[in-house]
Amino acid sequence: MATETEKLLTRHHDLIQSDNLKVVSHVQREDGDWIQHSLMIEGIEVPFKFKRKKRYKPLQGARVNMTYYPITEEVAGIPFEVMKVVRLRRS
Repeated sequence: MATETEKLLTRHHDLIQSDNLKVVSHVQREDGDWIQHSLMIEGIEVPFKFKRKKRYKPLQGARVNMTYYPITEEVAGIPFEVMKVVRLRRS
C-alpha cells in the first residue's frame, strides 16, 4: 500500500520530496492569525516557506523531510523563486 507521501507525489507531479535536509535557519513571524515560517536549507539558496496556526519548535540545526514545490513571489516588482512547503517532518 502506498504511503501518504507517495499518494501526494502521484497526484501532483510538481511536488518534490527531499529527505534528511539540514535546516540552517528557521524564522517564525506573525501574519494575521497565522505564523509564517521561513527555512533555509544547507546547500540550497532558495527559501522554503509555509504557514501554520501555531508556532513550531525551533528547527535550526535539525534534519527534516519535506514535500514542496517551486513558486515565484514578487517583491517590489522583482520575482523571487521560493519553495512552498506542503509537508514537513523531522528526520
